Amino acid sequence: MGEQIFIPGSLPVFSGTAKKSTRANQKSVSFKDVLQQNLADFKDIKISAHAKKRLEQRNITLSQENMTKLTKAVNKAESKGAKDTLVLMDQIALVVNIKNKTVITAMGQENMNVFTQIDSAVIV
Repeated sequence: MGEQIFIPGSLPVFSGTAKKSTRANQKSVSFKDVLQQNLADFKDIKISAHAKKRLEQRNITLSQENMTKLTKAVNKAESKGAKDTLVLMDQIALVVNIKNKTVITAMGQENMNVFTQIDSAVIV
């Protein structure tokens, strides 16, 4: 095993070479590739002008925690082949176009009664 490298505020990182796998078809993935994939998975979600207006009218604010949950919900819906998804979280309903990763509209609990033009729902 290689030596430990400590970076303040993080877990120890090991340098050196890892044992090679015995599987012939297993590919080696670099840390850089894994990091870039994870960053790509958590692209910022866009909010349409209409959705921004609805958020303001309905006094709904989206915290960083809400945006993280929303991003995970969108990625999950995308992995299942969804196109337009209803995301329900913390008494907020958001309709999201998955292809464009854009919130189309937003409503609070008092406005949640009928949802149209969706093909899926994610509850977080």
